[in-house]
Amino acid sequence: MIGVLLVVVLLLVVGGCACVVWAERGGPAWVRAVSRATLGAGEATRRAARRRAIEQRRHRNDSGDTD
Repeated sequence: MIGVLLVVVLLLVVGGCACVVWAERGGPAWVRAVSRATLGAGEATRRAARRRAIEQRRHRNDSGDTD
């Protein structure tokens, strides 16, 4: 079941990337919409990862770790 879910997620990611490329070349309106959604999801993921890294650094500094 988890394997099927991972395959579906992989297909969505690949499809979203294809839409980004197609939209850059002037694809139809639905491709541009999917492209915007894909780029927005990527930006949200980057922000969340950055926020998580900052929180981890704060936690390490507060606990006295010197790594």
